[in-house]
Amino acid sequence: MTVGADGDRRPGRERLSERLAPDGDDGAPHGGAIDGTAIMLAAAKASVPASSLPLLLDRAQAYLDGRASEYAQGFECVHEDDETAVFLVPLGHWDTKGLDLDFSHREVDAVRRAHAEHLRRVGSDADRRDEFETALEIREVAVVSR
Repeated sequence: MTVGADGDRRPGRERLSERLAPDGDDGAPHGGAIDGTAIMLAAAKASVPASSLPLLLDRAQAYLDGRASEYAQGFECVHEDDETAVFLVPLGHWDTKGLDLDFSHREVDAVRRAHAEHLRRVGSDADRRDEFETALEIREVAVVSR
């Protein structure tokens, strides 16, 4: 059940957070390696339907993961954990990759926002938020699965 903007509950509509909950390998879009909270924040700011963002992120993730070694060799990794490696990439990175993925301008912007929100979440957890905010002024972010 979802709460609408006016506070009413609408049965049959699921929240983004419900769709992102781990429920096995059912083939449903999960948003790639991006943190669920980062996806929800990006979806709130993006000009694409929130329901389409996890699918876009899954497509982008497959693209990035297929080139993980290129990212590891060519870009600065600012955070690694058991699941992801977060790279700072040049401005315009997502515009170029969006063309390869046949994303619209709005879809590219939504994916860019989700990756940036993921970095902000990592920065908050690691007490590096200011450092990462400064980096986002001159670079973009690519989160690659490990």
